[in-house]
Amino acid sequence: MRSLLPLSLTFSLLAGSAAAQSAQPALAPQPALPTVAAGETLIPLDSRPATSTLPAQMAGLLGGTVHLTPAELLGDASHGADPASLLAWLNAQPKDGPLIVALDTLAYGGLVQSRTSRDSVDTVMARLQAVRDWQAASGQPVYAFIVLPRQPDALDRARNLEVARRMIQWAREGVFRELHVTWDDALPGSPSPAEGAELARTAPANVLVYPGADEVLGSLVARALSPQTASLAVEYSQPSKAEAVIRYEGIALTASVALHAAAAGWQVAPTVPQPVLTPFGGEGTRPTEGAALTLYVYNGGDPRGAALRVSQLLRERGAVAVADVDQINSANVRAWADLYTLKRPQDLASLAAWGTPGNNLGTVLAHAKLALTGAPLPAFAAAQDALLAREYANDVVYSSNLRAKLRAEIPDAKIPGSDAQAVLTKLAQPYFPLQFKSSYALASATLPWNRSFEAELKLQVK
Repeated sequence: MRSLLPLSLTFSLLAGSAAAQSAQPALAPQPALPTVAAGETLIPLDSRPATSTLPAQMAGLLGGTVHLTPAELLGDASHGADPASLLAWLNAQPKDGPLIVALDTLAYGGLVQSRTSRDSVDTVMARLQAVRDWQAASGQPVYAFIVLPRQPDALDRARNLEVARRMIQWAREGVFRELHVTWDDALPGSPSPAEGAELARTAPANVLVYPGADEVLGSLVARALSPQTASLAVEYSQPSKAEAVIRYEGIALTASVALHAAAAGWQVAPTVPQPVLTPFGGEGTRPTEGAALTLYVYNGGDPRGAALRVSQLLRERGAVAVADVDQINSANVRAWADLYTLKRPQDLASLAAWGTPGNNLGTVLAHAKLALTGAPLPAFAAAQDALLAREYANDVVYSSNLRAKLRAEIPDAKIPGSDAQAVLTKLAQPYFPLQFKSSYALASATLPWNRSFEAELKLQVK
């Protein structure tokens, strides 16, 4: 667990965000795109499943062809993406839809390398010119994001900040349909939130500035493929704690929800200040009538009451998504066990519990936006069920159960060269088949970065 930012910095950030509203309004609804895109090209931050295959699977809900950069061309913890190979791959893709790109991958080789690279501004800008050239040649929209690196890992944050400023200028010139400038893991004393607030004050309307990194590609997929703004009702399991500053972001939970909602194309509706009347009691406020989606944010409290409340919302409201932000990198086992017993995860628009609060909020809101857009499509139901099962397997089964068991068997330092993946497969078997609308067997269990922090549990219909 990492400490919260000082309250003085939080107030400064919120004041900066408020001041920016006059200069930087929320992103306006865009002209409608076809429900099924001909194809979209994705360049993720790196090869982790959460940053690459997850947003690609979300994009696939709408039935178009997803051109996803192969994992072997992307960076990992030890090496970055090769700019020449990545550029050759990009130029070989059909230009039949939007480009959705993590600029740090082209600029530095990936998120990890954006902190450690000593390349000059000129070198970095020369690499990024490929994006500008692609947009000019194709005429297709570009949705991009760039990250302000976390402290103290960044070796040349002045360089990173200058590149971000130049990308904002590109957005002003129309190179990007949208640009998201995000900051990563705000530690106490990190300059990133203040830098972000300063950038937001003069940014054009097609730029959003907010905390985030791993989940942002998914938010941009939602903006590109489901551009119409929709109304979002938000309910917290503990409303009295929703104004608290959350870990890794340096802002209040309510502010983070609003920012991630805007990033994915939602408009947060005002809540109705009435107690929730349920047979099991508990605190809460009534969701706004008429919203397209109700987001239930589990931020602590009674897990059984939360599971019952989600079940009640599904009966009363229909479209419900659940973001579990109570713990970092782990779901609340009791709440999800109760939801699974009630057979409710299969009915959600989306779910997320895999990372930081911002990771989970961004993922759940992007997935839900695409799910509501793709619902009329013939192949949607099967794709949606498979994605929900994938999220449950990785966010709940692995993050909250299997990771600790694997570490007890094989410490991270001993994973390279070991039979850790075979051990993980054996540990995972008792949790399957996983029953959603279809029954899912475990097809494979891998450790793509050769460490226990993230795994990829691939499922197949049994």
